Amino acid sequence: MRDTRRSDDTFARIREADGVTMDRITYSADFSGVYREMEGVLWKLERAQYFYEPYSKSWVAWAEGDWELALALIEAATAEYEADLSPRVELRRLRIVERPLSPYLEWELRVLAARASAGEKVRVLDAEAVHHLERDRPLPELLIPAGDLMYEILYDQGGAHVGGRRIGDRAIIEPCLTLLADLYDQAEELPATPSPQARAPWSL
Repeated sequence: MRDTRRSDDTFARIREADGVTMDRITYSADFSGVYREMEGVLWKLERAQYFYEPYSKSWVAWAEGDWELALALIEAATAEYEADLSPRVELRRLRIVERPLSPYLEWELRVLAARASAGEKVRVLDAEAVHHLERDRPLPELLIPAGDLMYEILYDQGGAHVGGRRIGDRAIIEPCLTLLADLYDQAEELPATPSPQARAPWSL
């Protein structure tokens, strides 16, 4: 296992790599095609502490201050979360979080706990564990379906998804996969959906 406490430019190199930039619709179609055909492990890295998600009914309820409705809508989406998963793919999601948890993360971790119940392999890692890897910029948002294919997922300053960059350079992707797997090994597994009384399902 790599010593991930040392300074490392693996993730910084992604931003300098050649890639094809796509808008949100084109990116979604491109990845959907890859996902339908792939087998094995799909890696996802999430670093931003807030995402703008108006397409989620639960997010809208949370944003409007209705916590109970937001939780109820997460529970109601169980079948949707299960349908998102392919029986040929193991989705390993590493969620980086900062403390104290923001209200958004309290909500999102509930969603991820429900997704864990549906079959995702979700783990959570304190942001302090990656600060030495970030230098002057946070880690990128990544989706990696193969050793020769990576997507850098793009968001605007308000956290809205605007597209992605398709990267096919193994010299960039393979070291990233190794480091991401090491960080995943350090992270804490997110448990299945907790009791409704708890505000957040995860803490350090």
